[in-house]
Amino acid sequence: MTRRRNLLPLTLIHTSAALLATTALTHTLWTGLEERGVALAFGLLVAVGELSRWNGNSTAGLGAAGALSYALLGTNAGHPTHHGVFQVVTVVAVAALVGCVPHIARGQSGTPDHLARRILTVGFAAVCFQPLYNQGVFGHWGGPAYALLLLALLSLTALCDAVLAAALAHSRTRWPFGPLLRDELRGMLGIGSAVCATGAVMALAVAVVGLWALPVFSVPLLLTQLSFRRYAAVRDTYRQTITSLARSTEIAGYTPAGHARRVAALCQAVGRDMGLSEPDLTVLEYAALMHDIGQLSLVDPVPAGATAVLPVAEQRRIALLGGAVVRQTGVSPQVAAVVERQADPCREQPVSARIVRAVNAYEEKTRAGGPGGPLQALEELRLGTAGDYAPEVVEALARVLSRGCLTLPSAG
Repeated sequence: MTRRRNLLPLTLIHTSAALLATTALTHTLWTGLEERGVALAFGLLVAVGELSRWNGNSTAGLGAAGALSYALLGTNAGHPTHHGVFQVVTVVAVAALVGCVPHIARGQSGTPDHLARRILTVGFAAVCFQPLYNQGVFGHWGGPAYALLLLALLSLTALCDAVLAAALAHSRTRWPFGPLLRDELRGMLGIGSAVCATGAVMALAVAVVGLWALPVFSVPLLLTQLSFRRYAAVRDTYRQTITSLARSTEIAGYTPAGHARRVAALCQAVGRDMGLSEPDLTVLEYAALMHDIGQLSLVDPVPAGATAVLPVAEQRRIALLGGAVVRQTGVSPQVAAVVERQADPCREQPVSARIVRAVNAYEEKTRAGGPGGPLQALEELRLGTAGDYAPEVVEALARVLSRGCLTLPSAG
């Protein structure tokens, strides 16, 4: 029953998008296309934007800007346009689907969600603008006031898209909706703001000079999208470097294979359940991957790498050694601070260190507890909430484990 309730928003969003697209396509086929050249130009722009995405989950900045500018297009080179809401949705839906074909063929996940969001957000923008424009409501608006109106509508549309994205992520992952929405809104400050600004400028420029404005204003956004792609590649390389450093304890025989990756995956899930932001989750992941790196400074390895059973003084010594190693690698000082403080008294630890401490202990106790390990380990953590482990972290861990939707890396 819980699983069905969680899937309800996903089904509702996909069904609404499919119904809107089908209705719009049927209406457009029945009445015919208005201004076919304009429709073709914007459709081509949206398709190219979708093709320019480098993976199935990343934002198609150019495609989004083109779709939104078509939804908010009033005039073309001084001549009023007559396309309505249904034609906007039809052109964008067909072009987006064509542009997503390579992503679908490669089996990239997230494409249905992406298409649903694109259709619904463009439909929202068109409903807010096209009927009022065709009735002449915006006739007395001009100059800066009209530009501010378009930006206001685009801001509302971006908010709608953020809510849809958070609802879809919540339905698929069962992570808390509030933190997901907060991260979506924070992400809008990056390429999202560039997309909204470009969409408004495109609509205004086409109104004055015609379709020649589309390629002119597409180039800056493509360059911005390329910069984000390179930034993402740098972050991936950085993460791979940290993962390789974390494996050094496994290669040296100090910790079991896959231990750091399992702790990192579970720490991220607990952090999301507790509402940590994306930057904090990144710090948490890196610290969890490198939480055992201090063992490399030991003369004699800890049996099975089980530091949770050591005396508190020894745990702190290993943690401080690990923080010193992390600082020498050039990783963020925030990560080093979490590694250093993972063995401090619970009440004095930052949230990330509390999570790493509890999850590491759970993983070690589970590994040593046999078939009844998970339940026994969780019960031992609950008994330790009086001083060793934070109660809120243990309860978040219990919620994550109860969902059963987390796939942890194998020991091999």
